Amino acid sequence: MAKLTKKQKEAASKIEKNKLYSLKDASALIKTIASAKFDESVDIAVRLGVDPRKANQMVRGVVTLPHGTGKDVRVLALVTPDKEAEAKAAGADYVGLDDYLQKIKDGWTDVDVIITMPAVMGKLGPLGRILGPRGLMPNPKTGTVTMDVAKAVQEVKAGKIDFKVDKTGIVHAGIGRISFDADKIVDNAHEIIQTLIKLKPTAAKGTYIKSIYLTSTMSPAIALDPKAV
Repeated sequence: MAKLTKKQKEAASKIEKNKLYSLKDASALIKTIASAKFDESVDIAVRLGVDPRKANQMVRGVVTLPHGTGKDVRVLALVTPDKEAEAKAAGADYVGLDDYLQKIKDGWTDVDVIITMPAVMGKLGPLGRILGPRGLMPNPKTGTVTMDVAKAVQEVKAGKIDFKVDKTGIVHAGIGRISFDADKIVDNAHEIIQTLIKLKPTAAKGTYIKSIYLTSTMSPAIALDPKAV
């Protein structure tokens, strides 16, 4: 195990061992323990009482964070020529079709979100082995396969994110930056937690929200009280 740096030890000392913090207190605390010289990402990890191996317990969805993610999301719109102007006007960083499909085949994936149209999905199928592992494959369930390309681009740019429970039953999501006011971190965290609660599978038994942790890029995790949230 790597040794903790002086700053990491100092940050850890400010977190009370075995204490479950309220969302408000955790959001304020995380700002005080962040010590990096860059604007760290603030992330949330929620452990759910589900078995992701079972289709009827898969938790996946989208949420629009009230204050965005604080990240400049790079959007690629794979659209037919008649939709290109619409996508560009909405703020897509890259717009096109066949030329970008070839770039992806050659290994280019320097984007955060890909938005496309139903008619184009057939061309994306063969690229699943490249896009899938990187979480870039468009999906109708997350609103990234749509005829309303402009709306999809605008929503992603405004802070819409998609999430999916991993094989260990945890949902990870970036919900802001250390430079955000604590209240904005609270609002964004609350939004995704409430969305997860609404998505609780009927097949899930027992405690649904098992644990919640708030962390930044370089700081130790802060445990939240699931009941309080």
